[in-house]
Amino acid sequence: MSDNRFSSVWDAISETPEEAANLKLRAELMTTLRDYIAEMKLSQAAAAKLFGVAQPRVSDLKRGKIAQFSLDTLVKMAGDAGYEVGLTVHRAA
Repeated sequence: MSDNRFSSVWDAISETPEEAANLKLRAELMTTLRDYIAEMKLSQAAAAKLFGVAQPRVSDLKRGKIAQFSLDTLVKMAGDAGYEVGLTVHRAA
């Protein structure tokens, strides 16, 4: 058994640090959007209308199907929900 330690599950399942960073960002945006839908008590149909997507896409979002969403799509959806998305970039240690 390996004794590898990872700072996150995304680091453990990703082949590169860049892939892990992309997954972390998508996961954070998906969590924010799921929380927003719950907080606003939106039905999947209402959320789909707000985000300009089909209702099954909202179902995918709520079920955490991260592979179904690009970073671009999630940033757009966050903007549709009234969020401003920022990014911090720094040199790796």
